[in-house]
Amino acid sequence: MALAIFDLDETLIHGDCSALWCVQMARLDWVDETFLRRDAQMQEAYGKGHLRMEEYMAFSLEPIAGRTLEEIEHLVQPWVEEVIEPIIFGDACRCIAEHRRAGDRVLIISASGAHLVGPIAQRLGVEEYLAIDLETANGVYTGNTRGELSYREGKVTRLLAWLDQEQENLEGASFYSDSRNDLPLLLRVDHPRAVNPDAVLREHAQTNGWPILDWA
Repeated sequence: MALAIFDLDETLIHGDCSALWCVQMARLDWVDETFLRRDAQMQEAYGKGHLRMEEYMAFSLEPIAGRTLEEIEHLVQPWVEEVIEPIIFGDACRCIAEHRRAGDRVLIISASGAHLVGPIAQRLGVEEYLAIDLETANGVYTGNTRGELSYREGKVTRLLAWLDQEQENLEGASFYSDSRNDLPLLLRVDHPRAVNPDAVLREHAQTNGWPILDWA
């Protein structure tokens, strides 16, 4: 049994769940157009590898600060069904199923918040995931994150800690991602896979002979 590790945004789904949740918060009148424009600017910086994730999380979590876990969960679940389910890549579902048939252990690791990643992973039938953990106090979100952020090198740090906890290793592991931001982890696995890659990752994959997967 080997690990089959998947990024989430633009890898398993055709979109970024954090940006899509910001649109949902606008529908709920929690944020305004200025907020959405700022989110779009920060998403563009992410795509170029320039985003400071600490800054983005502080910005994007501000609207849920002071709200209960139950309130957010109650709103995220139907959002996953209505917005996320239609943009799940069919090829991604087939790939996950193939790894399961091979007896591999499937793990999602994402730079999005756990309040979004958890329900999406559940919809994909994936029980194990690593995401950016959110701080709570007395059952209420504080608007802060907790622990190491699973972004760029942070994904490697979080994964290594998980491997130690689970008494697992990376022998024979695969990692599927679309983004240059995941190169630190792609370089650590035996079987890196570039899925609908950005320009930087595509060039790196071509240079190093990595498989390039076009999922639709």
